[in-house]
Amino acid sequence: MIAELGQAALILAFVVALLQAVLGFAGVAVRDPVFHGFARAGAMAQFVLIASAFACLTALFVVSDFSVLVVAQNSHTLKPFLYKLSGVWGNHEGSMLLWALILTGYTGALALLGQHVAPRLITLTFSVQSLITAAFLAFLIFTSNPFARLFPVPLDGADLNPLLQDPGLASHPPMLYAGYVGFSITFSFAVAALIEGRVDARWARIVRPWALTAWTFLTVGIALGASWAYYELGWGGWWAWDPVENASLMPWLAGTAFIHSLRVMEKRDTLKAWTILLALLTFSLSLAGTFLVRSGIITSVHAFAVDPERGVFILGILILVIGGSLVLYGLRAGHLKPTGVFAEVSRESTLLVNNLFLAAACALVFFGTFYPLFITTVSDETISIGAPFYHATFIPMMAVLFLLVPVSGMLAWKRGKLGPIAKKLAPAFIAALVAGLIALWIAEREVVAGAIGSALAVWVGLGVLLDLKSRVKLFEVDLAASWARAKRLPAGIWGMIVAHFGLAVLIFAVTGVSAWKDEASAFLMPGQAFELDGYSIELVDVVRSDRENFVSQAGTLAISRDGRELGHMVAERRFYPVREMATTESAIRTRLDGDLYVTIGEGVEGRGWAVHAYIYPLAVWLWIGSALLTLGGLLALGDRGRRALTSRDLAKRKPGEKTGAETP
Repeated sequence: MIAELGQAALILAFVVALLQAVLGFAGVAVRDPVFHGFARAGAMAQFVLIASAFACLTALFVVSDFSVLVVAQNSHTLKPFLYKLSGVWGNHEGSMLLWALILTGYTGALALLGQHVAPRLITLTFSVQSLITAAFLAFLIFTSNPFARLFPVPLDGADLNPLLQDPGLASHPPMLYAGYVGFSITFSFAVAALIEGRVDARWARIVRPWALTAWTFLTVGIALGASWAYYELGWGGWWAWDPVENASLMPWLAGTAFIHSLRVMEKRDTLKAWTILLALLTFSLSLAGTFLVRSGIITSVHAFAVDPERGVFILGILILVIGGSLVLYGLRAGHLKPTGVFAEVSRESTLLVNNLFLAAACALVFFGTFYPLFITTVSDETISIGAPFYHATFIPMMAVLFLLVPVSGMLAWKRGKLGPIAKKLAPAFIAALVAGLIALWIAEREVVAGAIGSALAVWVGLGVLLDLKSRVKLFEVDLAASWARAKRLPAGIWGMIVAHFGLAVLIFAVTGVSAWKDEASAFLMPGQAFELDGYSIELVDVVRSDRENFVSQAGTLAISRDGRELGHMVAERRFYPVREMATTESAIRTRLDGDLYVTIGEGVEGRGWAVHAYIYPLAVWLWIGSALLTLGGLLALGDRGRRALTSRDLAKRKPGEKTGAETP
């Protein structure tokens, strides 16, 4: 009965989405306010229905109802409760239902928070959003039904993929989807604006909080995925340019460009057509990532292999959503005339260059991800594009972009001067040069990459701090006055400073982990040890134990450094009998200067156990930098001066004044 209730809720939500889309467009055409009211009610109804369907599927996993196909394929009676819950979205059907839940959740949030957006604009936005929802619900109902029954009913389930039985993977997909799907709101606003034919600074203020929300969630999702890969895959591979990793990076790059472009549009009422295009492309790249993961055309530890029918359905959604929006853009973008002008040397110019570099970097990742798939499709040839391609193209492009970060924040709007900026940033330049030389001197290998990365990290980090110093006039006035100025800085400025400083921390961490890592391995009997960069790693013993749904072989390792005992670490190898799969649970000793990362493999008679150890310098700063980026997004989101139109904004308007959020 629970499955049938969930199925009914899905079908009702599909009908409501279609009705809302049709009636919304009709209401705009006939200018009837009754239709505007239905748009908000329909948005809330969709969310309630999808939430009910998701609750039904969750209940089926909790009670282990193996008469439902997706539960039988992805659960087991012995599976811990946490992974029964994460198993709801740890499969194709459930993850797409989660996608629909978040999609309708954003639409419902817009219905609650968008009270002061002009009725025509928000009704059009709801209608576009409902079309997207209807498309994905049709995909669920007709090709990926999460409530399909199974007969005969098996006595037990096939268990969840052991790689997904991890706390990081329990939270990673929801955060990632919240980022992907969040850009649907900005996409819908962009399509609505194209239909209306009017975009201005007020439209940018309406859209910017939604873009920041999606970007922040996507940042968290990518960081969680990277941390899971780091400790779960057994070799510290936090980023390997996997196609599915690239699928999340592309909308993040486009979204970053979009947020910066929105700031220019909000401040100077220019770059209108470009900003709208970025809004369309960012969500389009999110959909492309969905196609990549759900179509079954790639093999990845992150991907769900599915049948071709589903891939064709998703491809159809892509063609309709992306193709339709780009056709509309081609027809209407010419009407978006900018009013702001700016000089070659100005903050607008540097942000435009920032956008171009981010767009080019996104295009590189797109090419590296999809070109091998294209070649495989049109010929019998199989090619792969891996890390060397990105190291030779993407990273140098980002390095040039990083040079502009401190400069952009200090330049004035409309017309700036480079002379005073160069004087203010001179200490950052000198410190970066010194840092590069020091890195060049102390590193044993990959010296050039390490030196450049260190110099860039210091340049960006110190440059951002000098920008803050200039804004609060530190050491120019007394400390009390500087503190008062700091408290008066808008939250958006603090968000920019924190996020850019987090970027500097990430550059430093990536440099350390990539350029200065080291590793060693050996077969050890209990009591034997080997050395790595001053560490002594001794295998004490290996203990086998039966756990709830896996067999554990845990190796205890005694760690010392330069003769000083540092304690014990436990590395584990797990075997899941139901899936007949083994996983590696690494032992990690984290310090601010780097991680000691140890794994244990299978035992070989007469030789002992395979023990592999890695040194990852500055690894913990990957997560600190990601946290600072996220904090920057949250601070910018809290900037009251750049939120959507409020009743106070509307009250300040002159009688008869029109905005970009209203009917022309």
